[in-house]
Amino acid sequence: MTQPGFNAAYLHPLFADVESLRGEGAYRQLPAPQPSSSLATDDAPLGSYSASTLIRNSYSAGVAHADALRRLILAGEVDPQSPWTLMRGALENLATAVWLLGGNGRTERRRRTLALWREDMRNRAQHEEDTDHVPGPSGKTGRERRQDITNLAISLGIPATSLAKPEAGKIIGEAAHDVGLRAREVTAVWRAASGFAHGRYWPSLRASTPVDAIQTGPENFMMALVIDETQHRPLAQHTHALLQHLHTRYAARATVH
Repeated sequence: MTQPGFNAAYLHPLFADVESLRGEGAYRQLPAPQPSSSLATDDAPLGSYSASTLIRNSYSAGVAHADALRRLILAGEVDPQSPWTLMRGALENLATAVWLLGGNGRTERRRRTLALWREDMRNRAQHEEDTDHVPGPSGKTGRERRQDITNLAISLGIPATSLAKPEAGKIIGEAAHDVGLRAREVTAVWRAASGFAHGRYWPSLRASTPVDAIQTGPENFMMALVIDETQHRPLAQHTHALLQHLHTRYAARATVH
């Protein structure tokens, strides 16, 4: 679906930054943290469950989501849902990376990292069970790795009770605070974007623009909706702010000065 008159100017700053990260068949990755950097010190006792691995993966996924929207708009294909769902993916990913880089002290950063790894392994275990996958003789199941993470946390003085599943809304709110954004404003547009992603009804009424309506019954109407640029703009701006902060913060934490 092509939306007539769609003005993508508000997306250009974000898209320019994302396009600059494109290379030959891949996006430019965040570099591994330098030895003796603050981030490498965070990672030292975590082994394969490092913060930098999660941060770099989240960053790459966020960039890819934003670039997918850029390419969709370049193709002239703008529908009422996709700009919300793709930007939601970008915001969630970038906020997660910012959240992992933040935290009040090294213990808290490690707790966040291990909590997210523990949830990652819970999801892995669910997939293994759904597919009847059994690791090789030297491998471990997601459940076993999840227990390893719990044991590692305890050995570092991090209570197992503090490793509950990190909630997306809390991650986004705390990341927004780190960036200097109003947390409630960021979570509000994220909730609308999530509503579109899950096919909910309410976001269409709150964050879309009706352009036509057809009566289908005595009291029923079918509405034609297009994306409301004024509602989508803050989502793009917040996502761009997270990306810029992430570049700056990662460089500071992953480099030896």
